[in-house]
Amino acid sequence: MDDINRKILRILQADATVPVAEIAEKVGLSTTPCWRRIQSLERSGLIQRRVALLDRKKLNVGVTVFVHLKTNQHNHEWLESFAKAVADIDEVVEFYRMSGDVDYLLKIVVPDIDSYDAVYKRLIKSADLSGVSSSFAMEEIKHTTAMPVGYAI
Repeated sequence: MDDINRKILRILQADATVPVAEIAEKVGLSTTPCWRRIQSLERSGLIQRRVALLDRKKLNVGVTVFVHLKTNQHNHEWLESFAKAVADIDEVVEFYRMSGDVDYLLKIVVPDIDSYDAVYKRLIKSADLSGVSSSFAMEEIKHTTAMPVGYAI
């Protein structure tokens, strides 16, 4: 990983539709070597996919809920079943297994509290949970999909 690849990654993270010729110019390469680098970054899996980022408010899912889950079930079968149930809930946009006092953390986006309640009911129906705690985000202060590329080796 060199500085040119880092620059390419920063550009693509900001806007994956930037033409290769423009990226090449910004990083000081000609088009073909730049394209080869992008292809290499894709083949290596560093660039996983290119997506469109949508406006949550225009999609009417402006409410963000962080849900802390606890369970007494700590076995592979339970986790597989629960992960499948969560994967089927479109409103869950992030799902983490945690260390510490909370077993799992979900980030959920919905239009309103009633919609969250419907998601909540699906969650508690899908798995044996010993605790559910929800926090509603009052204000989004920072949100980015861009990863820091300075650590890449």
